[in-house]
Amino acid sequence: MDREPGTLNPGPGSHQAGFSIVTAIFLIVVLALLGAFIVSVTGLQQSSSQLDVQGVRAYQAARTGIDWGAWQVLDPNNDLPGFGGTATPPPCPGATTNLPSLAGSLSFFTVTVTCSATTNSPTTEGNRNVAAYQIVATACNQPSAGSCPNPAPASGYVERQLQATLAKCKDPTAAAPRFACG
Repeated sequence: MDREPGTLNPGPGSHQAGFSIVTAIFLIVVLALLGAFIVSVTGLQQSSSQLDVQGVRAYQAARTGIDWGAWQVLDPNNDLPGFGGTATPPPCPGATTNLPSLAGSLSFFTVTVTCSATTNSPTTEGNRNVAAYQIVATACNQPSAGSCPNPAPASGYVERQLQATLAKCKDPTAAAPRFACG
């Protein structure tokens, strides 16, 4: 049977093939790329979330270092050897101190505390002895030679550094053993 010119329907002997397979392959490729993109974004989100949690833990570890340094120089119990019960403010505990291992979720962090006293510390103000201290606590999860910061960290490195400036006043004319400044 011959086809008449101008007819729209092809005869029973002709076929069309190939167009639907091209469309199917195109859709499969597009969906695969979309799936790969979603997996990639989800992975980045998980990594970012983990680093956020580690950052909060590093901050808390650094706060622990500031608290430790403040306790050392403010001497709230007046019992530092050589300075408890005297009118002289205590010196810094040392140039650099690495805190012992922390507990719980902070156990993966190393905390390095540095303390520096003001020049001419203690300073006499009236009849009172005043000392000012700057305490810097650095917490990190990948220490270098046992202390923070790490100059060449690997992937996943988290570090937080906090600073505090404190002053301690002791009045030699006040009642012992605290010599508290009024």
